Amino acid sequence: MQLDFSTFPLVWMRRDGAADTQADVLFAQFDALLARRQAFVILSEEGFDEDGHEHPQAERKRASLWMKQNKAAIRAYIQGMVLIEPSAAKRLAGKAFAVLFGKFWGYPLHFGTSRDDALDIAQHLLRAWLPPQLPPGDASTAVHQ
Repeated sequence: MQLDFSTFPLVWMRRDGAADTQADVLFAQFDALLARRQAFVILSEEGFDEDGHEHPQAERKRASLWMKQNKAAIRAYIQGMVLIEPSAAKRLAGKAFAVLFGKFWGYPLHFGTSRDDALDIAQHLLRAWLPPQLPPGDASTAVHQ
C-alpha cells in the first residue's frame, strides 16, 4: 500500500505495483499525516475485498501496537475511510466488516458507489470535524522531527 496525500485532506490509499511497500514507509506516512494535527479522510478506489488480505502475524502485531500508541490522534484526525465500491452486493457484505473495522481502528469505514459519491461522503465527514481537546503534551500528537 502507499498513501498519496497530494490532495490533503483527501488521502488516497492505493496498492502499489510492488509486492509490499515496507511497513516502515507506510507507518512513517501515517505519522506525518497525524503530525499535521488536521482532519483528513482516507479514500480508496480498490473496493471491498470480501476475501480480505491475510497479513502475517508480525505485521498485525506491529499495526496493533502502532494503533494503540497513536489512538488519541487517530480518533482525533482520521475522520473515516471511504472505499469506492460500485457493487451493491459487496457494499452490503462490507457493512458487517465496517463495524469491526471501526471498533479496531477508531474511525468509521464508509462505502461510496462512485468516485463522486466517495468524495461527497469525505467532504461531509470533513465538514463535521470538531478540533480535538487533547491534553497538553499528548505524545500521540507531537510533531515528529
